[in-house]
Amino acid sequence: MRRGRHQRLERARQMIHRHFCTYFDHRYLPLGLALHGSLRRVCGDFTLWVLALDEEAAAFLDEAALPSLRVVRLSDLEAFDPQLKEVEKDRSRVEYYFTCSPCLPRYLMEVEGVDEVTYLDSDLWFFASPERVFDEMGDGAVAIVPHRFSEAAARSHARFGLYNVGWLTFRNNADGRACLEWWRGMCIDWCYDRAEPTRYADQKYLDYFESRFPGVRVIANPGANLAPWNVARHAVVQDSSGVSVDGEPLVFFHFQGLRRMSRSTYDSNLASYGARLTPALRHGVFEPYLYALGQAEAFVAARLPAAVDAQNIRRAELGLWRRRASRAWRLLRARMTGNLLDVPVR
Repeated sequence: MRRGRHQRLERARQMIHRHFCTYFDHRYLPLGLALHGSLRRVCGDFTLWVLALDEEAAAFLDEAALPSLRVVRLSDLEAFDPQLKEVEKDRSRVEYYFTCSPCLPRYLMEVEGVDEVTYLDSDLWFFASPERVFDEMGDGAVAIVPHRFSEAAARSHARFGLYNVGWLTFRNNADGRACLEWWRGMCIDWCYDRAEPTRYADQKYLDYFESRFPGVRVIANPGANLAPWNVARHAVVQDSSGVSVDGEPLVFFHFQGLRRMSRSTYDSNLASYGARLTPALRHGVFEPYLYALGQAEAFVAARLPAAVDAQNIRRAELGLWRRRASRAWRLLRARMTGNLLDVPVR
């Protein structure tokens, strides 16, 4: 009886069509394609809506015609939301992208009629089905994921907020829309790349969701949004069944700050948060992702070589000597802390 009920629940889950959304410009095409590939591997029926932040990314994705992926042009979002376009003149490029975060789910609800949408950062990669997160969300209207900072990370990064914007689910009902509209309004009013006591970019507004709106669910699953800032507080184990986090399957990892140091090496960015690259993290988490990222890079390079190894927006705004100094420091730190990764060869 119990097994039959479990099988019916699994079939019901497989029938649900999930809507995810993310955004990136041509510089992040390989990361976005790796994310898409991981969803295809572990997720059931889904659509990944990609806000293409420049025409190079839009044209590439149109031509690639990847399954379960649909493109939204930035010009279409701006035409739908004129207030978004109006604030562009007062924001840096990365700040303007941050401001798009709540505007994209709102667009998909209004224009495409989706009844539930989950925003994902483009540097996520899924190891297991996201249905574990949706199960925990239950009948909630909004789902948010805490940073779960390690002690070392909290000392330097707590000012950026209790919650991480890497995963956000909104349902198209009264409570979900009210929360989304408030978040958008706050970001339109102020969304800058600096931490203040009550706000930081698009992210620190999440600290107020629970107190302002009913139906907000805080995801407690330790396998959801494992990241450089919280790995040090969790037991991450790899065995024949895969990678687990405090005994729960790893659902997705947030590869924030991962940076290529040479053709064959990467800095894991764990040292930024006082964490170390354990064998389970090296072999069970980072190496599979780097292999997938390498495949995505090869796919992109054959069609748009300028997108591979392009500087991200923040680094591109630095002068040449500052970029070189930053790279030299990252490389030295990664070597000294044992957090340097070799690109896997298969």
